[in-house]
Amino acid sequence: MKISVIVATYNRVDALNLVLQSLETQGDKNFEVIIADDGSRNETREFINRYAGTSRLDIKHIWHEDKGFRLALIRNLASHSATGDYLIFLDGDCIVQPDFIEHHRALAQKGFLVTGSRVLLNEALTKELLSTPRWDFKKFTSKLLMYRLNGGINKYWPLKIKFGNGVWRDYKKFVWRRIKGCNLACWKADADAINGFDETLTGWGHEDADFVFRLQRHHIKRKSGSWSTEVLHLYHKMNDQSNAAENARRVREKILAKAM
Repeated sequence: MKISVIVATYNRVDALNLVLQSLETQGDKNFEVIIADDGSRNETREFINRYAGTSRLDIKHIWHEDKGFRLALIRNLASHSATGDYLIFLDGDCIVQPDFIEHHRALAQKGFLVTGSRVLLNEALTKELLSTPRWDFKKFTSKLLMYRLNGGINKYWPLKIKFGNGVWRDYKKFVWRRIKGCNLACWKADADAINGFDETLTGWGHEDADFVFRLQRHHIKRKSGSWSTEVLHLYHKMNDQSNAAENARRVREKILAKAM
């Protein structure tokens, strides 16, 4: 099973650099990387071209014009270009552990999607990591307890303990909580069957919950990827959330319509 990792980015080359470096460290190498670029400036394109020229990763760059926050559309465009059977959606500010692909592959199951988890990094630790030329997971984990004690990370044990697959991961019904588009996986055929993300949901917020809800309405069960697939989410300032309430309202309308 070939996997396509779809990395969403927008004008944040320093973070994308660490994310790609972390993907280089994967033990499981049967995957491609598709960078879903929501209209970044030329700096990002130039960086990707340089990186791809020396990288062992199979990298594609999918870009569209900057017309505001259109994450749903660029993810769909990237999905259409994917050659993998299985899609992992990742944000361009989420560093992965060396066994990230391996654990996602272990959780991949026909008829299921996986909602992964994240560890939040504070601003100080994020600046520290971005200032280093190379990502070094062993060096990072050697200071893990210190980072937890000084507030650099908000979780410790999920980075130390990993659990395998099991029915305890399965959700019995749609639950809005813990859906993170920055770490989300499903079969490409299932994403295609529901026409991907809803491109009418523009601006920040809830296109991921809508995607999961529609997959579950399509009889795809949800599985938790916590304690297995955690990513390290670099700090960033809050996005413009002016569309979030409207997007949430529209998702709730779909949920209520399904219940009636």
